Amino acid sequence: MASATDSSQLSERSLYLFKALVEHFINDGAPVGSRTLSKDSDLNLSPASIRNVMADLEDFGLLHSPHTSAGRVPTAKGYRMFVDKLLRVNDLNSAEVEKIAREMAPENDYSSLMQRTSSMLSDITQLAGVVMLPRSSQSKLQHIEFVSLSANRVLVILVVNDREVQNRIINTDKNYSSSELQKISNYLNEIFAGKDLKVVRASILDELEKMKEEVNQSMQSAIEMAQTAFTNDDTKSHGDDLLLSGQTNLMDLAELSDVEKLKKLFETFNQKRDILHLLEQAINADGMQIFIGEESGYDVLDNCSVVTSPYEVDGEILGVLGVIGPTRMHYERVIPIVDITAKMLGVALNSKN
Repeated sequence: MASATDSSQLSERSLYLFKALVEHFINDGAPVGSRTLSKDSDLNLSPASIRNVMADLEDFGLLHSPHTSAGRVPTAKGYRMFVDKLLRVNDLNSAEVEKIAREMAPENDYSSLMQRTSSMLSDITQLAGVVMLPRSSQSKLQHIEFVSLSANRVLVILVVNDREVQNRIINTDKNYSSSELQKISNYLNEIFAGKDLKVVRASILDELEKMKEEVNQSMQSAIEMAQTAFTNDDTKSHGDDLLLSGQTNLMDLAELSDVEKLKKLFETFNQKRDILHLLEQAINADGMQIFIGEESGYDVLDNCSVVTSPYEVDGEILGVLGVIGPTRMHYERVIPIVDITAKMLGVALNSKN
């Protein structure tokens, strides 16, 4: 296989046939053969010549043969080149723009607005719509306290957003005195008070782990206590950070119809953790992001693409929304829908401030 898939290495004829093949596959869902392309192509090439071009495209990693038939389908790399180099994004028609505008009406209350956004993305694309809630609406840690209950059981008290109190009990590897627990609380409050719980969790589980060898025993105990407290809470927060709609739309798609794969995909939707992590990657990037197949980094999404766009108020990115569907999606239509929805959501949120 060639080491590069740059479109500059392909002839105009190869690019033309590749684009035609991808469009055929997106529309029909069946492997595309040389005879199909010879009938529709304006290049007046024989099926034999087209087969040679298709073989070259396969060598570049842009196509593969799913069965023993001569038909080819795009790979994730093929879709990537198609989206980046060959795709012509369609303008939305006025009816679709008006539908999005109605759902984004500022008079909707906040929770209704966010849920309507997710549902509308699903309805208009007939795929799954996803909305990451604004960062400003998520939970900020105001105070953390550890209270000894028994030899190895500690009550963790979290004060969130100045008013919400969350309690959980954790088991520890050693018996901590009240003074030790107070020192641990003071240390963590000094570092994390006022920060988003998601940021606190990520910092504890990632950054502080690297510091274990560089801090004293007291601070290492604080790290371990915080790890236990927030790891136990890891699944609790994801459902509150993410809205998903229209997952059942994906059940009707042939490429996602495998029962085991579909089961794993719906488990991922229910847990929301991996989807949220993917959107967190998108929020730290510039503009729209499209994850195609294995680009997501999650095996369960290998047959899916995720099209995302950040939404913002007064120049500050608050969150990300998008659409999840098969790699064989109509990108030329989904991309502008996601783009304009993100812009309109930002306008609607701005009008509420």
